[in-house]
Amino acid sequence: MLAMVVNDDAGNLMPNGALRFFASKLAPTGLGPQVHRETPGMNTKPRIALIGECMIELQHRADGSLQQSFGGDTLNTAVYLRRELGEHSTVDYVTALGDDSFSDAMCKHWAEEGLGLGMVQRLPGRLPGLYCIQTDASGERKFLYWRNEAAVRECFTTPAAEPILAALPGYDVVYFSGITLAVLGEAGRERLLNTLVETRKRGGKVVFDNNYRPRLWASIDAARAAYRKVLAEVDIALLTEDDERALFGYEDSEQVFAAYPTIAEVVLKRGADACLIRCEDERFEVPARVVEKVIDTTAAGDSFSAAYLASRLKGGSPQEAGLAGHRLASRVIQVPGALIPRD
Repeated sequence: MLAMVVNDDAGNLMPNGALRFFASKLAPTGLGPQVHRETPGMNTKPRIALIGECMIELQHRADGSLQQSFGGDTLNTAVYLRRELGEHSTVDYVTALGDDSFSDAMCKHWAEEGLGLGMVQRLPGRLPGLYCIQTDASGERKFLYWRNEAAVRECFTTPAAEPILAALPGYDVVYFSGITLAVLGEAGRERLLNTLVETRKRGGKVVFDNNYRPRLWASIDAARAAYRKVLAEVDIALLTEDDERALFGYEDSEQVFAAYPTIAEVVLKRGADACLIRCEDERFEVPARVVEKVIDTTAAGDSFSAAYLASRLKGGSPQEAGLAGHRLASRVIQVPGALIPRD
């Protein structure tokens, strides 16, 4: 039986003064709950915007039937981040949908999860993308996609995108992924890059999850060029080791860390192995425990990223954040689908 290893060993936390990183690098008062930059004294909740795509999800069951739900990497992270932070933050999702019943259902579900919908565009005549998950006996997944005409491809190129792009630099944290880069297209990526630059100029922080999907790119060279542009504007990089190897050919964690000397905090997700963290000049390896029965690894990395970021926003050290990330991921991989039921 496959066993997946996840972090959950608080006894191995090391004293490190890691909160100094957030105090000196990520925000004047730390990345934890803080007074919002533009309205001092009025808003003590951090405002987080996550940019990306939510799709119609079809889960292929053993009996041949299909279960329909919704999912997408940054959407999964947004939902889990809101669950982890609760009322102590504002979590807004940034995307484009159609004017169809599936898009209506998505927005209803997001509102029920507490996500803000003010940055969601509804484009007449368009539809969301669709994907199907096929899962083998060991819990590993195969994805089939129908997304070429998805509304999100025009997310940053419509007239309605102008006020959204203008508002994003006012957030405390802007989060996006490699899938976000792919689905936005070249014009959308340039507008995103300009937004990231402006966000950092105003004191906001940029968080990036590498999520590399080769089939979404015209070529590996195009993907590398797009990634390198945005990585120059990232404060926290949440990197899956396998994706770094597939995209850039890095052979081990040392090569990954060496590739990003200007990123203040790099978190290397390594599946069943312990995660590795570099925060400023300090290194941490957070140990792991075994999950005996893996049902579905969908959203394991997305949920890890959500819990890691939530912990850091609440003032947790990198080790505590790593433990939180793997703790949530260990729950997610024991349930079919991307989003587990709420407690």
